[in-house]
Amino acid sequence: MDRNDSITGHHPNTRNERTQTSVRRSVLLKYKEQIRNEYQYVTEYNSLPGEHVLLCDRYIQPLIIQKHRDQKEREEEITSRGETFQQVLGSRSAQESIGLNTLFNPDSRGISPGAVILQGNSGNGKSFTVQKMVMDWASDLYRTKFDIVFHLKCKEISYSSSRTSLVELLSYNCCLTSDQISAILQQSSERVLFLVDGFDELKNTEDIYRMSPPTDPNQKAPPEVTLCALLRGHILRESCLLVTTRSTAIDTLKNVLKEPHSFNEIVGFSEKAVEEYFKKFFQNDRLFRKGYEYVRANETLLTACSIPVICWIICTVIRERFSDGADVTSGLETTTSIYVDFLCTLLDHHSQDLGHSVPTLVKSLGKLAEKGILAQQVLFDEKTVNEMVSDPAGSPFLCKFLFKKRIHQETMFSFMHLSFQEFFTALYYLILDEHESKKKLTQIFSIHKYPNIVEYSAPRFAAVVHFIFGLLNGNTRHTLLERFGLIPSSDEDLSDSDLGVMMQNLTRGQTIRSQSVEIHKCGNLVNALCLTIDEELSSVLIIGMSEDVFRVSLSFPSSELISTDWTNFFRMLRRTGRGALLFLLSSLSAQKLELGLNILTKAWADSILSFSRDCPRLTEISLEASWGILEEAVSVLQNSQPRPGCTLTFQGFIKKSSDQCTDQQVKIHLNKRGFSMETLRNPLFRD
Repeated sequence: MDRNDSITGHHPNTRNERTQTSVRRSVLLKYKEQIRNEYQYVTEYNSLPGEHVLLCDRYIQPLIIQKHRDQKEREEEITSRGETFQQVLGSRSAQESIGLNTLFNPDSRGISPGAVILQGNSGNGKSFTVQKMVMDWASDLYRTKFDIVFHLKCKEISYSSSRTSLVELLSYNCCLTSDQISAILQQSSERVLFLVDGFDELKNTEDIYRMSPPTDPNQKAPPEVTLCALLRGHILRESCLLVTTRSTAIDTLKNVLKEPHSFNEIVGFSEKAVEEYFKKFFQNDRLFRKGYEYVRANETLLTACSIPVICWIICTVIRERFSDGADVTSGLETTTSIYVDFLCTLLDHHSQDLGHSVPTLVKSLGKLAEKGILAQQVLFDEKTVNEMVSDPAGSPFLCKFLFKKRIHQETMFSFMHLSFQEFFTALYYLILDEHESKKKLTQIFSIHKYPNIVEYSAPRFAAVVHFIFGLLNGNTRHTLLERFGLIPSSDEDLSDSDLGVMMQNLTRGQTIRSQSVEIHKCGNLVNALCLTIDEELSSVLIIGMSEDVFRVSLSFPSSELISTDWTNFFRMLRRTGRGALLFLLSSLSAQKLELGLNILTKAWADSILSFSRDCPRLTEISLEASWGILEEAVSVLQNSQPRPGCTLTFQGFIKKSSDQCTDQQVKIHLNKRGFSMETLRNPLFRD
């Protein structure tokens, strides 16, 4: 007997029955074809009208485990980072992970679930997973006990206000007619699977509890009442259900879902899955390698990539840089900007009607995050969360857990990961009014006031400061202002001492890999100090710096970066003039100096040569002259001998005088072998 004949429950012994079976088979084939045509594509968050990508080019199965973790396991996942975090996920994968085609398998006692809960955080791939399951069924990729699968999206159901039957709900996005759907449901309901996506987005109205539920697929009721009647088993009790939800709605779901049901959670991408995702996304081995190795070297991003939507954000940024002809990772968006993109994505696509402004939500989440940072806490009790966040269930950034405590249950909340708690703390500090912001920052950086925090905070507060630097970046500030009206205040009228302590906190952090400090001229009007720490670049202090200089970059051994007297650094940096700047640089134990000048004059050439001889640990000096190199400066370099062990490189257009520039761009090398000059073939475009 054909599998599709099981809808009738007996053999087709008559011509009429054979005709009906043939019609049903034709109907199901047409339905599967429609699904394959529609579900093989996905629309990305930034897709323009008509733009699609193949589901198979994006979908990687996330790690799914079939158990509730205890409090200790949750804390371990939330607080671990980088390779350690991936090892934690790896241990879960080895012990407890399951595949999509085994979700309805019998448990250890032989009981098959009639309903399956698939829980996951925002952006963890719940909807993609449902789409993949529907597509797999329609493509006959594996044997299944289901003759037909229906996909119901709670977000769409919530938009409907008219009384609706289950059959009408199913027919909205389906090529089957209401009569065809009714016939299928009546004849073989036990072989029907309903995939209900996004239960947390369903309107939770009083009607769900006070109205008599419909008991027939054609009986009309408010749409949320009709759906809950299906979930409870009042309609089509024998059918199977898979319901996806965020954790914040799990206790509501368990009260309206029929038994027996099983619990499963999408934990996110393992490191192997992250690698596979990058490989599928780029379909270019060279670009894949560059992008993936960049992420692996960044502890914060490697941790965040367990969230599939962050994998997509990072890959999209890398691809954009590649299409612009830029080096894939040089100048890549800062780590903080990735988190800001994630904030924007979740607020745009994964949040319910918030009922209050984004600044209000961010401030309440930031206040909660700060409380946890100060108290060394990543799990929050329900009372604390409700006091600080007006609608925790509506926030896509919070997770909700149910733990067993002796003879009762306890509800706890957390941020998705400790790094998001640190991010919201930093954002909170910067969106307060100027007075409060300065007060908070000064308290954090004045470590003598918080001796109990210092011991604990060295990597925790280092990460908060890391995000503060990133949020002060001009592009990031613009995004927050443009999208949400959030205006981060500027780490500018802080004292030298406060800035010094801030740097000590930052460089002490174990998560910080960078070993460079960079000074930029921001725009055409002001000079500003910028620090590059783990790719973060941000303006933090208005300073007076020689007008000739537009960039200074110093590379340190990690020990020197940590031991530098940063208070003195900031104090000296406020002085102006070439002599003061070079005196400051000579007082630091830098190994490499990159300098950006407007014009390389004879005086600058003499000063740099003298500087190179006075700094015995300096091994490399690179200088870029944006407006040109004067001929008399070239003469100085030709007749000079650098200190052995130090290599100097100068690049720019030759200028015959201060106001006349040639089209000849050169690169000058000065080392122990002497002077050499090469002409660059592709001179830079100049106005």
